[in-house]
Amino acid sequence: MTPFFFLLLCFCTLVSSGLQYNISREMEKIKVYLDNCAYNRPFDDQSQIRISLEAQAKLYIQRLIINRELHLVYSYMSVYENSENPNTEHRNSIQSFFLNAAEFIGIEQAEIIVKRADEIKRWNIKSNDAIHLACAIEGKCKYFITTDDGILKNYQASDIHVCSPIVFISEANNA
Repeated sequence: MTPFFFLLLCFCTLVSSGLQYNISREMEKIKVYLDNCAYNRPFDDQSQIRISLEAQAKLYIQRLIINRELHLVYSYMSVYENSENPNTEHRNSIQSFFLNAAEFIGIEQAEIIVKRADEIKRWNIKSNDAIHLACAIEGKCKYFITTDDGILKNYQASDIHVCSPIVFISEANNA
């Protein structure tokens, strides 16, 4: 058995053996925000183990959102970045998923969002990513879920927990 299939088997076994119950039970009130990288992870080339595991973790988080066990917050920046996706099928799939959101951070909050984003950029975070983070913080999300290494590495403030989909599932299970 290759290392990829072994890790995937271990991940799937964890999900199916009680992890689902623990996360579902503990996460009813938790607000999460996913950035564009996380939304698109299942559409990326799955030949690399990290990408494949993150995609599976994102799809699991997506099920929790659809089942209303997590509360999704999305924003005008989510809508804008998704509208720029050149792949129509991916763009439409993500747009449809937004219908599962519990909350939308709209452009009418742009003034406070931009002010907060300017502070976030000091962490060496790109402008659009800083707006995503500011929207998540404004939406009082506990978790900002991303697969963007720059955000994961650079943003270390205590106002929101930035993590990958895999780390989210692991931490949520231990909550």
